[in-house]
Amino acid sequence: MTATLVAQGLAGGYGHRTLFDALDVTVAPGDVIGVVGANGAGKSTLLRLLAGIDEPQAGSISLAPADAFVGFLPQEHERVAGERVVDYIVRRTGCAQASADMDAAALALGDPSLAPAGVDPADAYSSALERWLASGAADLDERIPLVLADLGLQLPSGAVEQAMMTSLSGGQAARVGLAALLLSRFDVVLLDEPTNDLDLDGLERLEAFVQGLRGGVVLVSHDREFLARCVTRVLELDLAQSSNRIYGGGYDAYLEERATVRRHAREQYDEFAEQKADLVARARTQREWSSQGVRNAMKKAPDNDKIRRRAATESSEKQAQKVRQMESRIARLDEVEEPRKEWQLAFTIGAAPRSGTVVSTLSAAVVRQGSFTLGPVSLQVNAQERIGITGPNGAGKSTLLRALLGQQQPDEGSASLGASVRIGEIDQARSLLTGTSRLAAAVEALVPELASGEVRTLLAKFGLRADHVGRPVDELSPGERTRAGLALLQARGVNLLVLDEPTNHLDLPAIEQLEQALETYDGTLLLVTHDRRMLETVRTDRHWRVEAGRVVEL
Repeated sequence: MTATLVAQGLAGGYGHRTLFDALDVTVAPGDVIGVVGANGAGKSTLLRLLAGIDEPQAGSISLAPADAFVGFLPQEHERVAGERVVDYIVRRTGCAQASADMDAAALALGDPSLAPAGVDPADAYSSALERWLASGAADLDERIPLVLADLGLQLPSGAVEQAMMTSLSGGQAARVGLAALLLSRFDVVLLDEPTNDLDLDGLERLEAFVQGLRGGVVLVSHDREFLARCVTRVLELDLAQSSNRIYGGGYDAYLEERATVRRHAREQYDEFAEQKADLVARARTQREWSSQGVRNAMKKAPDNDKIRRRAATESSEKQAQKVRQMESRIARLDEVEEPRKEWQLAFTIGAAPRSGTVVSTLSAAVVRQGSFTLGPVSLQVNAQERIGITGPNGAGKSTLLRALLGQQQPDEGSASLGASVRIGEIDQARSLLTGTSRLAAAVEALVPELASGEVRTLLAKFGLRADHVGRPVDELSPGERTRAGLALLQARGVNLLVLDEPTNHLDLPAIEQLEQALETYDGTLLLVTHDRRMLETVRTDRHWRVEAGRVVEL
């Protein structure tokens, strides 16, 4: 079904805070609209409104036809206790709800008293059946194993579709989320950070899926290459300017046009400010001349010199008239508001004294993780080397990092960490900051040398202010926890920096700031990422490829 989603005058936020308003967007078949903006600008809020999950503060959302199938895939893969992979997919594709609605309609068909007032049970069942068929529920059970196998999802314990979602790794859960998307039959698709935790193969499959959709798509993503390859228009939510704007063309065209728009806005303000300052200065000068002229005339003119007094008075009146004219010109100026600067992450990586020449060594190391085996691996990391690490999900990248950092001892062979190594790490699960402790207290425990006020000042530099520092860490968003982890890197001196998928959950400005910080960092770097633009941007001098438990230097 071809469907069109239209939002008019939309306002959204939470509590009494409005994040965006007067937003107009039309999602037609074939549109792929990328929503960009800083964390907290309302990107996820907008998707929830378009999905009909939340109510807007103002405005309207319409769908034509009204029974079109809108699918929303949220940012985090919900790990519901006791939910199998197959149940997760059935729920995420909307088939579970469509089946429940059809079952309820079938019951009402047999017992009309169960039907809602004023609803014909036969019409309700017909509608529910059509939606059930449109959702793809009829043959979903047959399609699930095929798609999971095609994505390479295999578990030694048996059929992956029967596994519990809570037993999967982050990469495996991302693959299951991708499978749900590939199996869906939505008319309009809403995607919130669909690239998180996907490897390069998964990203290519996701891109092919989005590019091949006939229906409209609205997506939020931090992956710049994915945006550049997929989106046809960009909707920018600008929190600093309290504005929103749609840019035609793809992502790279948006970057160019945005730079031009911002430059013109700054030039217009600078021109206005310069003109106003000039007029104000001239009015002040005229006012001073007028006052000085009157004082001089009063001093020099004799009391009975009426002609000179009249001339002085007329002169001062002329000066006063010029002042009024200048003030009138100032008042007639078209006011131009100064463009407000966006909050930017001011980030540097705290430096520690240099470590020993050899940072870490693995010698014929074999690490077993359940049925998975990494190795044997023999590697050496030297001081100040910058190593990029790539490979598919489940290949052993995180296991390799744990062995190199001394966090997991090999089952065979040996591993050693060099002298004076101070590690700073952002792991894939963001596990450094978890639990029910309030954010400020959790950070204080990790940097006890900082006073309470210094910790709060540090977190504020990373956009974590009063409404964040008092909340339990587990209640923070993944992006907020990632920024807190970056704050710790700045506060604690490190000479071995380990970043495992650092761009996950970060907004685009923060990713660019991280890349700049990495450029000036002169310690040892181990960088695991599937972000293709980060791999191009960040300087590395070695590249390890990890696949099926083996490590190859490229």
